[in-house]
Amino acid sequence: MLILGIIGSKAEVAKATGGTITSSATHWYHTFTSSGTFTPDQTLTCDVLVVGAGGGGGFNGGGGGGAGGLSLQTSRSVTTGGKTVTVQAGGAGGAFDGAAGTNGGNAVFDTITSNGGGGGDNSANGLAGGSGGGAGWTTNSTGGAANQGNTGGATGYGNKGGDKPFSAGAPNYPCGGGGGSFAAGQNAQSSTVAGNGGRGRGGVDDSILNDFGSNSGTGQLSSSNYYYAGGGGGSSGTTNGTGGLGGGATGSPGNRPAGTANTGGGGGGGGGTGGSGVVIIRYAK
Repeated sequence: MLILGIIGSKAEVAKATGGTITSSATHWYHTFTSSGTFTPDQTLTCDVLVVGAGGGGGFNGGGGGGAGGLSLQTSRSVTTGGKTVTVQAGGAGGAFDGAAGTNGGNAVFDTITSNGGGGGDNSANGLAGGSGGGAGWTTNSTGGAANQGNTGGATGYGNKGGDKPFSAGAPNYPCGGGGGSFAAGQNAQSSTVAGNGGRGRGGVDDSILNDFGSNSGTGQLSSSNYYYAGGGGGSSGTTNGTGGLGGGATGSPGNRPAGTANTGGGGGGGGGTGGSGVVIIRYAK
């Protein structure tokens, strides 16, 4: 289906199909919040954002889920013909005592793959993912490793989950925060205070993310900047960790705080589901 925009007396037509199509004065945007196909009718020079889904938070007193990996490429040449786009759901939060959250689903555009975020654990080490999940409450547990590298011509971003580098701290059991695409998850801070989720990348790091966010309705808006792929905060019986900018949820034991949809944000410690991923493609009019 062709999307038409009228500027004065000139009719402008998108040069590709697929996703939700919007426009600014200078660009067309194709936003995928579910899987589909991007099909240009000519070779295009595109800027592409691919964000994997966030990991789930560990059950009850648990580590925050890691953010989905974030991949960004500018000036990518995209030829005619259908290009696969995959967008998946966030990982489920831990559902019973001792259970870790599961990893989020990967996001794909053509040859670019962004890995889902690692699940936060309840009682042991966080899981590896695009960004790693936060550590559970057990003494000297570690956060999950980040496994998002450069992919398909895009630069990849992901960071480690926070650790639990001291004794268990009963009855509060503070846990580590999930990693974000800009910063690592914070370690559990004291016997009562959990770690915060790592910040996601935003317009303060890549100005293009503000353009993507304002024209697609995705991302987390804060202080005039849009952010993607923030880690979930760890949980504690006293002071929970806050979610990282970019859709990470604040920890909350037993309340299953979910990451924000279409940001790749990690679920909060306490069994929260991770936020789903997103793929955004733009090209000049």
